[in-house]
Amino acid sequence: MSFQSLNLHPSILKAIVDQGYLESTPMQKKAIPEILLKKHVLATAQTGTGKTAAFVLPILQFLSQNEKKIKGPRT
Repeated sequence: MSFQSLNLHPSILKAIVDQGYLESTPMQKKAIPEILLKKHVLATAQTGTGKTAAFVLPILQFLSQNEKKIKGPRT
């Protein structure tokens, strides 16, 4: 499954491709769609299986959908 099929924001997809990643890992194939549906996901796997990206990419997607500009910390 390509990252393109995950319907991520174009800027996120560009960053992924710019880093040389074309295909998602099995971990990412299973986790990203579920997280994008705002479902809870718990996963364990060996180092190098793409766990970090599986959780970070949906977070970046959610942040990219927020139109409100954050100007800094609130006091």
